[in-house]
Amino acid sequence: MYYIGRKNIEKSLVSRILYLYILLAQIVLFFVFGKISFIIKLNEDFFEIQKKIHQQIFAWIPFSVGDLGYIILGVVLIYFLIKILKKKTRKSYLPKLLLLLNILYFVYQISWGLLYFQEPLIRKLPKEEPDLAEVKSLALKYLEICKEERKHLSEDENGVFKITDLAAIKTEILKNQHLLPKNITQKQATEILSFKPSLFRKIMSDTGILGYYNPFSAEAQYNPELPATYLPFTLAHESSHQLGFAREQEANFIGFLIGKNSENPELKYSTDYFVLKSLLRSLAEKHPDFVENILENFSPEMQKDRLFEKKFSEEHDGFLNAFFGFTNNIFLKTNQQEGSITYSYFVDLLVRYERI
Repeated sequence: MYYIGRKNIEKSLVSRILYLYILLAQIVLFFVFGKISFIIKLNEDFFEIQKKIHQQIFAWIPFSVGDLGYIILGVVLIYFLIKILKKKTRKSYLPKLLLLLNILYFVYQISWGLLYFQEPLIRKLPKEEPDLAEVKSLALKYLEICKEERKHLSEDENGVFKITDLAAIKTEILKNQHLLPKNITQKQATEILSFKPSLFRKIMSDTGILGYYNPFSAEAQYNPELPATYLPFTLAHESSHQLGFAREQEANFIGFLIGKNSENPELKYSTDYFVLKSLLRSLAEKHPDFVENILENFSPEMQKDRLFEKKFSEEHDGFLNAFFGFTNNIFLKTNQQEGSITYSYFVDLLVRYERI
């Protein structure tokens, strides 16, 4: 019995070491793959195939299959951790956890992770660096655009912008995917509507998450509790992820291209209002007087929308919001991105595009 037990212990130790080395090897291998354009192109083609298959399987289901999968995965991971904390079962369950992590990491990388290494969109735009005058000029331009657009939108009893037909916005986004400039992208527009409200809407509100793309089910998730000013552009942003744009600020830029000439006034206003806020955020630290002047010149209707956004943010501001902001910033920076605290890359893309 002692010999058999010792043999099992040695086998468990070998398995743990093996799976750990495999995980480390995967990290190095996918990092190297990210430097090889041929591999990235293969991954882009694979993304299109798996996206179509996943949407055909999951899009018709009325709830988020991806969220359900995350819940099941969370339960499994908690179960494994409990077993690992117990000395009696630790040796047998630690290899299983490492094996699961290997599988998850591999599936994530081939389904989504390698897309972060695609050629940056900025290389397809004019090369000259944006200057301060251009950014300020665009801020003034989009202020006037938003003031005019806001006059013609529906309001709730408090005078805050409200959405009248969310389904029409979703349909418009899919239609506008086909109209993206060919000199910017030739990615394949999806023909299947797969926008779904998240099962984690309360957590999303408390962490500041507006939406997310689930690469394992090809579903674009959104928080239905968002202020109406956020929601249409959030859907356009997540649809950009569905197209295969992994970087957050590039998804913002593609979302902008989807919404900027929209025939749907609600999507158009949400998009232009996002652009205006992004420009002001990029100027806020070094040019606060200019930003304050813009804010004071918001129309009365826009002022109400802004106050409602601030109220929503304050009501959900807390530990979870701060913690997620910190961890998400780390995640973005490890995936070829600037981080969540800056809008400069989006503004850079915007300014260069406006020159065309």
